[in-house]
Amino acid sequence: MYDFHCHSTLSDGDMLPIEMVRRMAVLGYSTVALSDHVDVTNLGEVIHAVNRLKTSASLFDVNLLCGVEITHVPPEEIPGIAREAKEMGADIVLVHGETVVEPVAPGTNHAAVSCPDVDILAHPGLISREDAQAAAEHGIYLEITSRNGHNRTNGHVVMVGRELGCELIVQSDAHEPRDLLNQESRWLVARGAGLSEEETLRVLSHERSIFHRF
Repeated sequence: MYDFHCHSTLSDGDMLPIEMVRRMAVLGYSTVALSDHVDVTNLGEVIHAVNRLKTSASLFDVNLLCGVEITHVPPEEIPGIAREAKEMGADIVLVHGETVVEPVAPGTNHAAVSCPDVDILAHPGLISREDAQAAAEHGIYLEITSRNGHNRTNGHVVMVGRELGCELIVQSDAHEPRDLLNQESRWLVARGAGLSEEETLRVLSHERSIFHRF
């Protein structure tokens, strides 16, 4: 199993990074990204900390990726921060999308799906057809999330993503132990969002093109 969207005490999560890794190892995850919230003030510190943890994670048989979730920054700053994140050593860059339950700046989705250094648009809310089309064209994944509140628009994301040929990804956006998904929970999130059984099998597969980036 994989999950590229998890938060630790490096931002607003409840678990130390290594506790997050250990709990996910026990659940059966083989590839995990810690993707804590970042802006210009903590970008370097978060990347440095997660990269230091990779050896420890490997002792639990977890392939740990260094992720960041660019969060609540002005849309105009997203390309520069995403590029800087990759240059500093981030393996994967998420952008905190225009969820319907937080005051994310309008234009955030558009900036994310137009940026070559962004890999995943997290909880994109009521994403427009134009932005979904851009995500499909640029190979940026749209997230199907189990996170309470953010998950209200999963059905819309699936509907638009299916129509326009977007890549979809199921993730927990975990902040505390009870947020972590087991195999059955991941399946239920995907099916509950409107994916067919065949689509769910493909979306949850570890053998996907997103893994070729790392």
